[in-house]
Amino acid sequence: MTMATKLLRNLSLISRVNHTKTIHNTMSRHLSALQSDTVFSIQELTQKLTKEMGFGGGYSPMPSSRAHLVQYLPKSQNDLPSRSMRDSYLVALIPLSTNTRLQDKYTTFLGSVRVGRLLEDMDIFAVMVAQKHILNPDLPSGIPSPQTLVTACVDRIDFSDFVPKPHEDIKMSGHVSWVGRSSMEVVVWLEQSRYGTWHRITRALFLIAARDPTNARAAVVNPIEPADEREKKILAGGEKRKALRIASEKQHVSKVIPDGDEQKIIHDLYMKTKASDVSLKSVMLPPGGVWMEDCVISNTIFSQPENRNLHNTVFGGFIMRQAAELSWVLGFKFSKYRPKVKSISDIKFNKPIAVNSLIHMHAFVVFTHMQYVQITVYVETFDPQTGASETTNIVHFTYEVPELVKEVYPRTYQEAMMYIDGRRHFFEIMKPGSYDEGNMLEEEGGVTKSKL
Repeated sequence: MTMATKLLRNLSLISRVNHTKTIHNTMSRHLSALQSDTVFSIQELTQKLTKEMGFGGGYSPMPSSRAHLVQYLPKSQNDLPSRSMRDSYLVALIPLSTNTRLQDKYTTFLGSVRVGRLLEDMDIFAVMVAQKHILNPDLPSGIPSPQTLVTACVDRIDFSDFVPKPHEDIKMSGHVSWVGRSSMEVVVWLEQSRYGTWHRITRALFLIAARDPTNARAAVVNPIEPADEREKKILAGGEKRKALRIASEKQHVSKVIPDGDEQKIIHDLYMKTKASDVSLKSVMLPPGGVWMEDCVISNTIFSQPENRNLHNTVFGGFIMRQAAELSWVLGFKFSKYRPKVKSISDIKFNKPIAVNSLIHMHAFVVFTHMQYVQITVYVETFDPQTGASETTNIVHFTYEVPELVKEVYPRTYQEAMMYIDGRRHFFEIMKPGSYDEGNMLEEEGGVTKSKL
């Protein structure tokens, strides 16, 4: 490891440790006031959500219709009362300390916690938080919620350096941090207590969309009204993140030509791989490099009813878990080290996947920098009768390993666009405070304090 690499890692570690200490100290003060009788397990909350949505019983290829609930949908946000962030605040436990069956499901072969399992729990928990935000005083008692809630995207999931263990409970908490007309941003934290101190594992930002009972069109949700100045700052951060999402989508490489600097990067990569003779057809791999086409692995999954959500489509958390585990394997093969996930970003859910679908997943190393590996996973549904496939999800992973890694080189223009896209995601992740607008984490802690 070079001196520059060590210095970068040390500075990054110091910054993260100081930031994490601030969050831990804040959260420990808030958690000391938490009453045990207000905390449910994630399984209990899932059962509660199922009941509120009017679902019950086991799997049926033809689920019961919710079309009759359309009559209970509000016509506009003016028909619904405003809600504050503390109104949606929710806490749940993953009871690993007392449930040995869960321990087996969550344990890695190294004795840590499987990240993929946590992604599944965060996805369903974010929907629960969004459901708690929705309040319709005119809904008759006993009538299920007419809104259908789906995960539209996951903006970002950042991981701390804390390594959770599978024999201690994990606490999940979160609240709605921004609201549009039919969408809600939900922030979710995971923490684990060790030696009497709560340690943050991760923080995630989900965008939950409300649809009508038949999932055919958008449905309105309660507007948000900040309860205090702290919530106003969090809401302002949500507005900035919305603007960033829109700007990023407009500038995607599939829609806009890369800028001048990025075009130069592409040409520099070409010059590095061009053979020394005058032929433009001859290429060679530079020392310490690897072709992107050689950094790919794929798998095929046949989804089953146990992988479904309440709407009889494949559970988004299941897709995230499978993508995470495939990307980790690729990172391991590529670097020869067990990679540590630093961040997961820009998870797109372009369309639902039917239960019984054949799902293809393709993981690519699209960019590397020093000891970091950027991996993109493309999720496709495949029709074996027609041979047609359709991309339904894209997931971006940033991993870190102990040593410098090889530089990846594209050979085609398509791979060059994947390289530029991965490079953009990586440097956005590494940008200091890029997603903590207005000291967002500290403000969120304030919401927790207000609630507790």
